[in-house]
Amino acid sequence: MTRFVDRYRGLWPVLLGLVLAAPLSAQNSPLPLRFDAPYGAGPVFVVPLHGMIDNGLAAYVDRALEDAAAADAALVLFHVDTFGGLVDAADRIRKSILDAEVPTVAFIDKNAASAGALISYAADRIVMVPGASIGAATVVEGTGGEAAPDKYQSYMRGLMRATAEANGRDPRIAEAMVDESLAVEGISEAGTVLTLSAEEALRYGVADAVLADQAAVLAAFGLADRDVVEHRATRAEQVLRFLSSPVLQSILMLMMLGGLYFELQTPGVGLPGAMAILGAALFFAPHYLLGLAASWEIVLFVIGVLLILAEIFVIPGFGVAGVSGIVLVVGSLLAALIGNIAFDFPPVEALQSAIATMAVTLVLLVALIVSLSRYLPQSERFNQLVLAPDLSSVTGYTAAETHAELEGRTGTTLTPLRPSGTAEIDGERVDVITAGEFVDAGQPIRVVRVRGSRVEVRPAASLPSASDPSAPDSPASETSRV
Repeated sequence: MTRFVDRYRGLWPVLLGLVLAAPLSAQNSPLPLRFDAPYGAGPVFVVPLHGMIDNGLAAYVDRALEDAAAADAALVLFHVDTFGGLVDAADRIRKSILDAEVPTVAFIDKNAASAGALISYAADRIVMVPGASIGAATVVEGTGGEAAPDKYQSYMRGLMRATAEANGRDPRIAEAMVDESLAVEGISEAGTVLTLSAEEALRYGVADAVLADQAAVLAAFGLADRDVVEHRATRAEQVLRFLSSPVLQSILMLMMLGGLYFELQTPGVGLPGAMAILGAALFFAPHYLLGLAASWEIVLFVIGVLLILAEIFVIPGFGVAGVSGIVLVVGSLLAALIGNIAFDFPPVEALQSAIATMAVTLVLLVALIVSLSRYLPQSERFNQLVLAPDLSSVTGYTAAETHAELEGRTGTTLTPLRPSGTAEIDGERVDVITAGEFVDAGQPIRVVRVRGSRVEVRPAASLPSASDPSAPDSPASETSRV
């Protein structure tokens, strides 16, 4: 026995090292990453999920998965780095990944927060880089970032739980990422929303491996020798995604509604109407191409605008047609913000972002109308486009040329006054009229009063001296009666 021990004494350190290294090697072993079914004969598709999760990204993911299936791809690797986004868009991506024909992997580098956590849970495998994190999937309000009401949290909890169960992960951990009131024994306490680091996610079975880079991931799946297709969004998809962002949606709706309102207030100007048409085109076109807006929603919007126009220009007052038009316009815009199929709409809890966008837009529209209605008419540039509303004589506007400066002056008739005619006063031809007298041409006259364009004269010989203050028609007497 002693001889046996002495003979294999040098192997004990090696055996001891293997025993101690066994847990670590098992923890990072690539074997759990392998799929039971054989891989497709095609390449590996790498699909980026970066930035805000929105409906444009959802449409892009659908196309990427279709391209991967058509190419008989071996694997779709989602490169995840996002702080979240719209719940309805994340749910659409989640469903697409769950239904994918090709094996899927969520490679988290570095963030998978909120909607990003939901999408990562939908993948067949989750791999994280050292220092990455996943969790904090609480639904927040569109303005201010405060937690949404409990019915929205309940809906998100259900999505996370169902997605975790679909891929064999612990649903309690997934729910704790949404609801701070939930506690998971040995993992998280009540009062904080769960967020896991890469090592914690690996320890609790959320992540399948922690690997340094994409090459290590492909090697772990036995696909190091496969071609890699870096899938990218087209330029058109990038533009559509930009136009479909919630902030720009609100701006475009402001252009539509505000332009329509000010065009009706100043008909014939054209600029507000052009803004409304441009806003409608930029709003509905991306939504229609992304499959968010159906033809009937665009038709409802047009009918609503026509009803408002009919109420203003055809039907007196403001009644059924006007109210119906406003309801149709607002309703069609809200429906266009929602990813529905025909008349099949998602649950109300999934519509929070669309409702918040619409509410913010209407508040901004009221503020815009009030502010511009108050300050725009005072703008000199605006008044160059439209007629000024106040054209009174107090502000210097008159209906015709006046000769107030001629009152009290003398001249000579150029034509007979019967009782009107023409006289020359201070070298200027002036149309004048008498109080009823007939005056021959070439006679001296004096202007006794001027009222607008009416210049009343009398023969100078029949008038008393202007210096006599008692003269009934003298300028001094006229002034004293005022």
